[in-house]
Amino acid sequence: AAVLRHPGCGVRPVGVVAEHPEGPAGLPVLTTGEEVERALIQNGVRAVLTVHPAVRTEQGPLLRALAESGCVVWEVDADSPAYEMRDQLAGFSCRRLEMGSRRRGSIGKRVLDIAVSGAALVLAGPLLLVCAAVLRLTDGPGVVFRQERIGKDGRPFTLLKLRTHRPADAHEAATRWSVAGEVEMSRFCRFLRETSLDELLQLWNVLWGDMSLVGPRPERPYFVGQFSQTYPGYAARHRMRTGITGLAQVNGLRGDTSIEDRARFDNAYIDNWSLWQDICILLRTAASLVRSTGS
Repeated sequence: AAVLRHPGCGVRPVGVVAEHPEGPAGLPVLTTGEEVERALIQNGVRAVLTVHPAVRTEQGPLLRALAESGCVVWEVDADSPAYEMRDQLAGFSCRRLEMGSRRRGSIGKRVLDIAVSGAALVLAGPLLLVCAAVLRLTDGPGVVFRQERIGKDGRPFTLLKLRTHRPADAHEAATRWSVAGEVEMSRFCRFLRETSLDELLQLWNVLWGDMSLVGPRPERPYFVGQFSQTYPGYAARHRMRTGITGLAQVNGLRGDTSIEDRARFDNAYIDNWSLWQDICILLRTAASLVRSTGS
């Protein structure tokens, strides 16, 4: 309604996407994907405005499809003062959302992943062999732990780690939340956990392309289903490749911490992604490992 009252802002609305056929006078209400596509073509739509943060989660596939068709997606914030944001529309603050998968610099991100993970595997190879040998001698066979996690676009993959805990059965492995304070964990396994050495095998996941060095932390399917229904924005994390470290992790959101906070940090990382941000997060992660802050 505000945009209609202020045509000088440079945006001419041609329709409103809603579940129910009720909207501002004079504008068609688009309730199906076919109607949206038709309006897109007939009007040469170049911009899409979202007016509530929940739209990113509820209409994520549609927004990504619109972005990949050439539309610029803007999130309009009616609650934040316009003077706090660089971009404004009809007096409201707004920001551009990078919803498409083909964003500028994505090739550079993959090149960084391959270069760093490949070099790290070469350098850490002897250390991994020593850890695996000690783990085999002190804790028995089965030094590699494999677990299904959910990656980009909801696709499952097998995550690799050095084993620090033996689940009682497959159900416990899939549904038990955290074993960071496991009392029966051996001293060496606890050392691997506290130094994050058990995570080094995930460099193979990065080199293979299942993961990235930096991104939202991958979770098991059981918890992805639960969290996606409970926490707004959680499912939207999967629009980018998951990572070994990320903005949430370097801000202390690891282990048994707020899932809502993690989702907010992860989506902020994706919305404002840059290669330089990845480098900064990697440097902060390296600094925290030197200080032995734990995994």
